[in-house]
Amino acid sequence: MRLPVMRSPDAAALLLLAALLSACSEPPAPRYPVAVAESANLATAVVDRARVPHETAFDGVVEAVNQSTVAAQTSGRVVALLFDVGDEVEKGAVIVRLTDTQQSARVDVAEGALAEAKARLEEARLAYTRAKDVYAKKLIAKAQFDAAAANFESARARQETAQAAVAEAREGLAYTVVRAPYAGIVAVRHVQLGETVGPGAPLMSGLSLDQLRVVVEVPQQHIHPLRAHQKARVILPGERSIETTALRIPPSADPVTHTFRVRATLPPAVTGIFPGTLVKVAFVSGEQERLLVPDSAVVRRGEVTAVYVLDDAGRVGFRYLRTGPSRNGRVAVLAGLTAGERVATDPIAAGIAYKNQFLHAGDK
Repeated sequence: MRLPVMRSPDAAALLLLAALLSACSEPPAPRYPVAVAESANLATAVVDRARVPHETAFDGVVEAVNQSTVAAQTSGRVVALLFDVGDEVEKGAVIVRLTDTQQSARVDVAEGALAEAKARLEEARLAYTRAKDVYAKKLIAKAQFDAAAANFESARARQETAQAAVAEAREGLAYTVVRAPYAGIVAVRHVQLGETVGPGAPLMSGLSLDQLRVVVEVPQQHIHPLRAHQKARVILPGERSIETTALRIPPSADPVTHTFRVRATLPPAVTGIFPGTLVKVAFVSGEQERLLVPDSAVVRRGEVTAVYVLDDAGRVGFRYLRTGPSRNGRVAVLAGLTAGERVATDPIAAGIAYKNQFLHAGDK
C-alpha cells in the first residue's frame, strides 16, 4: 500500500528558492546588442569649431540687368507680330514688321539722285581736266579755269550729299523690320496687328535671364561693414545659396528712406531664380566662431531640426538643434551640441539603429 506524500510549507519554500538561485546563476543579456553593432558601422563626423563669416540678411528683389522696351523708329502700320508674351527670342530675331511703302519710295528717290550726282560729277571732272590742260598752255584765262575747278568741287559735294541721303533712306527702310537687341523673353506686347505707329511708340518689352541681380534696400547703419567686405550670397528656397559676383553700392543714401540701394550681381545663366521674386541676401559683415556639422548629418522634418549623436558606448541619440546659415556644405550650430561630439552623417542608417534600441529594450 502506497503512503501519501506530505508537502509541508517549508518544502515549497525550499523549491522556490532553488528555482530563483538557478535563474540568477545565468548571465544577464546585454541591453542593446543589435543597436550597438549597427552604430559601430555608422559614418560619423566630429563636431568642431571654426571661424566663419558673420552675415547680416536683408530682403531683396530679383531684377534683370537687361530689360528694355523696343520702340518704333519710323512710321508705319503693324503688319506682323512674330512673338507674344512669354516667348523666347534670340538676339537679332525679327519681332515686328511695319509697312515699308513710303520708306522704299524714299530709297528709290535717293538712289536716283545719287545716280544723277555721279553723272554730274563725271561731267565736271572732264571739264576740269580739259580746262587744266588748256590753262597750262595759256590759252584761257585763269577765271575760266577757276570756274571749272569750282564746278568740279561742287559736283563732288553734291555726290557726297546724295550718298548720305541714300544711307538715311535705307536706314529708314531697315527700321520697318524691328529686331531683338538681345536674347530674352517677351514680357509685354504694346501693339496689336494693324495698328499705325509713329517714331517713339513702344512695341514690345522684354528681359534677359542670362544676367540677373538682386536689389536690396540696406539701412544706413549697416552700410559700412558691407563696403569693407564686399561679399554676399543670395539665399534661395530650400536653403540653396548663390554667391554674388559683384556688389554695387551707391555713394549716397536715399534722403527720404535713409537706405542705400545695393545691387548684388549674380553669376551668368543662374537657374531657379526669376525677376520679380523676393529673396534673402546675406551680406558678410565680419567673422565669428561657430560649431559646424556636415549638412548631410542634419535632419529636417517640418519645423524640427536635429542630428543623430553617438556616445562613447555606441548608443545613438536624437538631438534637437538650433542652426544658423549653411555654407560650403557645413551648417553652423547655435545650440544643441558641444565640440568633440560625434554625429552620424547618414541620418537614415542612424535612424534605423536608433529605432532598434527601443525595440530591443522592450524585449529585455
